[in-house]
Amino acid sequence: MKIISYNVNGIRAAMKKGFVNWLESYNPDIICLQEIKATKEQIQTEVFDSLGYKNFWFSAKKKGYSGVAILTKKNPNNVVYGTGISSMDDEGRNIRVDFDQFSIMSLYLPSGTNIQRLEYKFNYMREFQNYINELGISYPNLVISGDYNICHKPIDIHDPVRNKNVSGFLPEERKWLDNFINSGFEDSFRLFNQGAHNYSWWSYRANARSNNKGWRIDYNLVSKSLLCKLKDSFILPGAFHSDHCPVGIQFKF
Repeated sequence: MKIISYNVNGIRAAMKKGFVNWLESYNPDIICLQEIKATKEQIQTEVFDSLGYKNFWFSAKKKGYSGVAILTKKNPNNVVYGTGISSMDDEGRNIRVDFDQFSIMSLYLPSGTNIQRLEYKFNYMREFQNYINELGISYPNLVISGDYNICHKPIDIHDPVRNKNVSGFLPEERKWLDNFINSGFEDSFRLFNQGAHNYSWWSYRANARSNNKGWRIDYNLVSKSLLCKLKDSFILPGAFHSDHCPVGIQFKF
């Protein structure tokens, strides 16, 4: 089973850049999308129907902002839109589908672009940790795929020294991610690749992508109980539909 997570930075814009053709060619079993920036009614969902994907969309109340989705070729037993916490759900940042052997969530964690948003981000992180702690009791086999907007370690960012005071690489954010992973998950990519210069997001400025001056902020975090089924974890920097690129994992059930 091949699973992809992809912040598309606007699903309609990505579709104009060839996203659907890429999806058909790469053919993942499940793809988790973040930052769709649209409602279901604004998206040509019949395109995904034709490719065999059941598609589930959870949009922000604010138009053209945030939003997550999951497309799956396997019928889920259950779909959960949001977390039940209104401060998080108003921005459409979590959607989960449950299968017999595991559950998968598409997550779009906020960025901290200013002081107010940084406070919101930290509050979100606290509430999300509590939510996952409780969720894990009933759903221990969990994959949380998405844009965490945090680089975990210096190896995950092109310039850790100059970015040490920038949101996304703040010590408090990195410590939260460290604790979150240690609460029962593994950073799947680092189980298979310990190398530097592996990123999932690049600024549009200063030719950052062509110079590979990026950040690894997109993850597939996998419950430890699923590690025996995990066969691969990878980044696909050759996909150019967004300022992010897809990150993926492969299970064998």
